[in-house]
Amino acid sequence: MAFSDGGNEQGLYSEINVTPLVDVVLVLLVIFMVTTTYIVAQSIPVDLPRAATGENVITTLVITIDSKGDIYLEDEKVDVDVLRARVRAAGEASDDLRAVIAADRNVRHGLFVRVIDVIRDAGVVKFAINVEEEDIVR
Repeated sequence: MAFSDGGNEQGLYSEINVTPLVDVVLVLLVIFMVTTTYIVAQSIPVDLPRAATGENVITTLVITIDSKGDIYLEDEKVDVDVLRARVRAAGEASDDLRAVIAADRNVRHGLFVRVIDVIRDAGVVKFAINVEEEDIVR
């Protein structure tokens, strides 16, 4: 069996080998997927409570209550009145608005309930509570 180089006297290939390209693209995809979890992570440090039934949700609004009781909408510190106005405005712009509330485990229960009340009063009925997943030994 003889090898034919398609009439090319120098023995060079003129076709593109896509296998290395696919390998590089897949490696970059894996790197991108791993690093985005760190980029998307909250920039406001809170000590989240643990729950065995926690799950990931698609978020539109992220509301954070830190250990001092400060309220943040996305990454901006707001008070309750500003929170109400912005959530209401976002609710008017989107029919399927969702919110995730991340509260430090040391936050007063009353403040947490007040934030939920503000969100529901502004028209957002789909919300989740952000928790860290806990390993349960059964």
